[in-house]
Amino acid sequence: MSTPLDKLRIDKDTLFTESPRRRRFWLIAIPLLALLVIIVAYGLRNRGVTVETTAVATVYPTQGFTVLNASGYLVAQRKAAVASKITGRLEWLGVEEGSRVTAGQVLARLENQDLAATLEQARAARHNAEALVEQAKAEQDDAERAFRRQSELIAQGIVARADYDLAEARHRRAVAGVRAASAQVNSTAAAIRGAETAYEYSRIRAPFNGVVLTKNADVGDIITPLGAAATSKSAVVTLADLSSLQVEADVSESSLSQVSTGQPCEVTLDALPGVRLRGVVHTIVPTADRTKASVMVKVRFLEPDPRMLPEMSAKVAFLSRQASADDQKPRRAVLAAAVIGNGKDAAVLVIKDGRARRQPVSVGQKLGDLVVVEGVANGVQLVLRPLDKVKDGTRVVVKDR
Repeated sequence: MSTPLDKLRIDKDTLFTESPRRRRFWLIAIPLLALLVIIVAYGLRNRGVTVETTAVATVYPTQGFTVLNASGYLVAQRKAAVASKITGRLEWLGVEEGSRVTAGQVLARLENQDLAATLEQARAARHNAEALVEQAKAEQDDAERAFRRQSELIAQGIVARADYDLAEARHRRAVAGVRAASAQVNSTAAAIRGAETAYEYSRIRAPFNGVVLTKNADVGDIITPLGAAATSKSAVVTLADLSSLQVEADVSESSLSQVSTGQPCEVTLDALPGVRLRGVVHTIVPTADRTKASVMVKVRFLEPDPRMLPEMSAKVAFLSRQASADDQKPRRAVLAAAVIGNGKDAAVLVIKDGRARRQPVSVGQKLGDLVVVEGVANGVQLVLRPLDKVKDGTRVVVKDR
């Protein structure tokens, strides 16, 4: 009688006997599997180490003693919409946008034939008044001589008292006539000044040295001080004194304690890359903007650039001390975490052709998280925070950000 264990017996003849087809399968599959393992291992080996990167950038030493940064715009503190005091048709316009003008220069002229005629009339009236003065003086001289003769004759009792009184009255009238004629001359002189002033109003002059920003009217337009009519213009040009340009920057209320009048600043303009302009805090406007919780700070330039224009955007760095000429020279810098070693052994790992290459550098001053370096070009990609497994020649893969 057989037991259950007997049924579990392995048939050795069956085990070691394989069909030719099965044997061929294993002969092909085993080498292929080994080749696949080798390929995968080689790929994993050459995939490289995933690393974070940074780049060499241009910095300025002033960043090391900047206490606050703010942004704003260039605004001309001296600006005017130049118009006429009288109403008239624009007859001539001698400037355009960008024209540089001097104080007192005629910018435009209104039709003024009627004003010119009034001025000529006033001058003619003065000539007439001056002639009347000469006539009155001649009458006065004659009356004075007649009165003097009558005075001598009345003293001798030769003429009657009535003749003396008549001569005296005539003399007094002559004196009064001279005063009246002189007053008329003064009156006509005042009329001439008024006519000249009205005539001058037809000439629109520049109130100060500046540059024409906008041209608001053309020849043929009606210019009026009030601009009441739909087709009339109140201003002919808009003028700004570019020497009065200042940066108006908004500083948050919480940072206002770091700003003071006279504090040195450094200004950069988007329109002038690479140019850094020295300035000082001119004034802190004594009112806050409740909508932005900020206070306006005006920064005055110490050395204005002639290329500056109103409404250009500007960035202001408020400094803890005045920047020297050397502080305004650019430096190459990298994040301190990208530097390995120190002193003469300091170096960085430059990424080139997918591998990390050791590049010796000279390390300078520290600017916050950055450190000034020499020996590596701007824009070069470096390994950030190199690990022990990243060495010279290690294949690396840049980590996606």
